[in-house]
Amino acid sequence: MAAYRRPVLRNLFDESPTPHIAHPPRTHRRDFYLATDGSYRADRDGGLGVVIETRDGTRVARLSVPDAVPDNNVAEYRALHLGLDVLAARVPGEVRVGVLIDHDGLAANVNRATLAGKGPDPRPPHPFRLPRETDHHWRGIRARVAGFAELRAARIDSGENPAHPLANAPERYDHVNREPDRCVLPYDDERWRAPGDDRYPPPSRADRERSGGVDGEPASD
Repeated sequence: MAAYRRPVLRNLFDESPTPHIAHPPRTHRRDFYLATDGSYRADRDGGLGVVIETRDGTRVARLSVPDAVPDNNVAEYRALHLGLDVLAARVPGEVRVGVLIDHDGLAANVNRATLAGKGPDPRPPHPFRLPRETDHHWRGIRARVAGFAELRAARIDSGENPAHPLANAPERYDHVNREPDRCVLPYDDERWRAPGDDRYPPPSRADRERSGGVDGEPASD
């Protein structure tokens, strides 16, 4: 029997903290998962890495792009901006998105933006703390966050981030940029229906007539 392995990004997201947002079992379920990373080196160009999967593990896109950036913070914001742009171009706006980032401040800011977009007050419950020279990319990120039905960010370790090698060695992973474009919807699994969605009754209800006795009488034990 083949071993069952959960999708990589979904598994990482489920097991990682989401700063400022509670992580109850139902509400953390996403339609798409996006992992990004940015690298900076003073002696040479850095890079941007992006990995996108559906909730069932189907790969949507990977990118490994060399990029000259002034510091690591700008690299992280640019990578997420790029990843959200790519995702928005390939999926409908009503999807739920899980973002995986190995940058504490960026993950916290993304979730602050999510919370600010849910209430009548556009200000976040905690102030944004933006590194220098990230304003342009932060405006793009906020616009993308507002364009999806739901989005939240999880904080992961860089060693677990699938986008980390793509960002740190773009000359080695250049081939991923030539992978065929995909616009994939996740498998429509009944497990993802929200509680109270009764379009498809569970077996105990769907088979009720079959389990009853003759002429509507209860079945005997």
